[in-house]
Amino acid sequence: MDFSGHELQAAGGSVPDGLAVEVTASTWRMRGTDHSPPRCAALTGKVGERAACGIYEWRPNPCRELEPASDACERARARHGLSPLAPRML
Repeated sequence: MDFSGHELQAAGGSVPDGLAVEVTASTWRMRGTDHSPPRCAALTGKVGERAACGIYEWRPNPCRELEPASDACERARARHGLSPLAPRML
């Protein structure tokens, strides 16, 4: 999920510059999200057990828009071999 370079700290935003990589002259993405398997550089813990965003308060807009059990959330869970969220888990 790419985001505007305006969200970087160097441009007055809140996303730490060192955790992002340039995609184009105006878009960036979180370091590690384009690897296989993807793992955001800001992710702490172990996926499927206990994971969290290490920069939650400063995360870019695409991460803010990802809601639990949304289509994007379920696709991300599937990429990591996790089952869909059950309603009681929300």
